[in-house]
Amino acid sequence: MPNLVPPITTVERALEYRSELQGIEPNVHYLMSLFLHPSVTPDVVAQAAKSGITGVKMYPQGVTTNSENGVADIEAFYPTFAAMEEHDMVLNLHGEVLEMLAPEGTTLEEAFLPTLQKLHERFPGLRIVLEHCTTAAAVEAVKACGPSVGATITAHHLYLTGADACCDPFAFCKPIPKKATDRDALLKAVVSGNPKFFFGSDSAPHQLATKTSAEKGKAPAGVFTQPVVTQLVLMALEEGVDRGDISEGDITQEKLEGFLSRHGRKFYKLPEHSDRTLLLERKGDTIQSSARSADGKTEVGISRAGTEIFSLTWASA
Repeated sequence: MPNLVPPITTVERALEYRSELQGIEPNVHYLMSLFLHPSVTPDVVAQAAKSGITGVKMYPQGVTTNSENGVADIEAFYPTFAAMEEHDMVLNLHGEVLEMLAPEGTTLEEAFLPTLQKLHERFPGLRIVLEHCTTAAAVEAVKACGPSVGATITAHHLYLTGADACCDPFAFCKPIPKKATDRDALLKAVVSGNPKFFFGSDSAPHQLATKTSAEKGKAPAGVFTQPVVTQLVLMALEEGVDRGDISEGDITQEKLEGFLSRHGRKFYKLPEHSDRTLLLERKGDTIQSSARSADGKTEVGISRAGTEIFSLTWASA
């Protein structure tokens, strides 16, 4: 995620950031991206591709955290998109518009979907990911595009609705969760087996104190799910079965592996890994209320605290 302060707009800074992350956890393969900005020219794209940077993230100006320097005129970046298409880089989209640009009765994401279609038609070979999609309309828009367009779905958008987000600071995030019918469309996309849809956590570790001390409706936007994110996906699917929105037979190991791992790896042209698997067991584990750093200086509240979940361990294949 390149929307840091300041944003990551140069190849040098992206590589430095990757080194910083590897210093924290060297066993993760980090896919780095640049923040789409006027300084990200076709020449920079060529340099980025040569340096092993995976893609560029587009944030429409002012729609989410640290997006003040985001894109106001998308057509101004057409030469950059053409270079990305040439060098086979991925364009990751935060798919929303400013509230004032959305027609009445239309969500910010739905108002963005014509832009997705326009980009795909103009650059059909450009790999595009509509990140953290939240609506039934987005699911259908992605399906309507060719194989170069995919979408990520988070764990929390599989169980939250707007009613949750307006009342619980640990459920407030952007994109804001939508209607129950939108949540259910996401669940159905997950169990469809369609390789266009794959997992993306969008897990935001805001300090617990900032979430709990803010005035109602003023908490920082973001849901923290990372410690139990796989289990939360399973929880959401089970809740969908209980409601009758999907059936138990829809949930297979093949579809779970596809959504959580294989579809994304294939889209990003990464090799398959079969040496390790996840083992999920019911042992009565529950989600803790928070996660704390070793030095105690950072504490982050976890989504759906107290919920009983599967336990998870890594196992050799």
